[in-house]
Amino acid sequence: MSTSVAVADWIKRLADDERQRDAARVMESETAARKTDLVRQNSQRLLDTLKAAVTRDVDAFRAEFAGDRARHVIVDATMPDGGFAVRKPSAPAVSLTVTPNLRAAAMNCHYRFTLSDGLPPREDRIDITFAGDGVDTLQTKHQGTGQVFPTVDALSEFLLVPVLTGRPR
Repeated sequence: MSTSVAVADWIKRLADDERQRDAARVMESETAARKTDLVRQNSQRLLDTLKAAVTRDVDAFRAEFAGDRARHVIVDATMPDGGFAVRKPSAPAVSLTVTPNLRAAAMNCHYRFTLSDGLPPREDRIDITFAGDGVDTLQTKHQGTGQVFPTVDALSEFLLVPVLTGRPR
């Protein structure tokens, strides 16, 4: 003889909620694994494409002001670990150093603005992280504001405007 006990409705609801949470955790884990694979497979290529875009954009800017030494900008794409630097030596002097950390799926961007009035230099640092778009595309995101850059051209513009104008954001 077996006796069955009726399960209370609240226990059924609780069990259903727990099953949904379990499914969400599994989905989050799978998404994180896909992002890790995406970063591992594509981050170096994205960084190389960004360096090429920055170099192209700086060349185009210099062409707009051919012969103008005050707007001369230099790109150094030979930094260790695949990073690069962009410098505008004329006042107001500005430098941008981009240091990738591919293991952390991020890039540290360090600006240094040297003013001509004798004040100490102003330094700004921002972190750009690699972010998947949920499909198979690697994008970049400003860690502080959450702004997503869907293309390297958009990120190049964001990074270069302070250097080319000599004005911090």
